[in-house]
Amino acid sequence: MTKRLTFSTFIGSLFGIGFIPFAPGTFGTLFAVIIYWFIPESVFTIPNAAYYFGGLAILSVISALISTSAEKILGKDAGTIVIDELCGYFVTVALLPKTIPVLIYSFILFRVFDIAKPFPIKQSQNIKAGWGVTVDDLLAGIYANVLIQILIKLYPKFFGTI
Repeated sequence: MTKRLTFSTFIGSLFGIGFIPFAPGTFGTLFAVIIYWFIPESVFTIPNAAYYFGGLAILSVISALISTSAEKILGKDAGTIVIDELCGYFVTVALLPKTIPVLIYSFILFRVFDIAKPFPIKQSQNIKAGWGVTVDDLLAGIYANVLIQILIKLYPKFFGTI
């Protein structure tokens, strides 16, 4: 693993999590969930939206750049590259209330959309370099976020929002 473990593969694999031999994307998402849990709820609110989305944009650019470099060593959209799961998950929870049901549904729905890759998620993987790696997860996050927003409107009590 000496050739495989470089700065970009270490960061791209979220500090080695992507090298777990089974379900690396799921473990990468669990890492994102843990980070999410420890961030103050106020970060995810509308008054902080500009900061949140600005930070997410910076993280996404970093993800694309790291993924570009890591792909040269690990291969195109290698499963070990999971920094994109971090970005996608944080799109999923954007502007959502921080409750246990939201945490659970955001994890499940993000994974479902990331694995199933409905249109245009699968097609976005054809974007050049690390952008294809990152954009497909950002789109999966958007799908999951929109669905959770709808579910919260339909069942606010279930999600602990009333």
